[in-house]
Amino acid sequence: MKLPRTTLILILLALGLGGFVYFYEIRGATQRQEIKEQNQKIFSFAEDDVQSLTIKTNKITLNLERNPESSSNPKWLIKSPISGPANDAIVSYLMDLLVKGNSERTLSTPAKELGEFALEPPQATINIILKNRQSHQLILGKSNFNGRFLYAQADPAIKPDGNTNVLLVSTDFANAVNRELSEWKQPVDNSQKLPGLSTPLPTPTNSK
Repeated sequence: MKLPRTTLILILLALGLGGFVYFYEIRGATQRQEIKEQNQKIFSFAEDDVQSLTIKTNKITLNLERNPESSSNPKWLIKSPISGPANDAIVSYLMDLLVKGNSERTLSTPAKELGEFALEPPQATINIILKNRQSHQLILGKSNFNGRFLYAQADPAIKPDGNTNVLLVSTDFANAVNRELSEWKQPVDNSQKLPGLSTPLPTPTNSK
């Protein structure tokens, strides 16, 4: 028996809709979950949990500590290689990346191959000490093939299979740490410094 053309079209539409539901709702849900699992936060602490930071690059090793007088500015102090107030905007930029930053992907890599990602030795290392004395570490390597991300390690550890996790993180981390010492210092506020007023000299008078 030959089916009417309208019935055949409805059957094809139903099959097409069923295929869409399968690929989007079932397979798509699995893929979205995998993406969600890959796109995980690097660390789980909050900004207020952090007590100190040590940033080591090819240029400097910088030690920062939270100002114990929390009600005063600046919030952060440079402890070495100099002593003085830190640039809160610069430190806050880095802190925001550490607290909110995600890993776009995680690669299980043999530990002996870390040099290929410029992770051994690294381009930069950030050591974090929390107020509860727990410590964390973020190691930054080179950019990936298209320059969109940096290879990195967070709290690196060797797994039982001899591999270690390598993350893909934002290149903003490189911008945040590769700075001159002068950038980490609190900028001088010249707004309140008024120029000195010169005392006018008396106008000479002609004697008669």
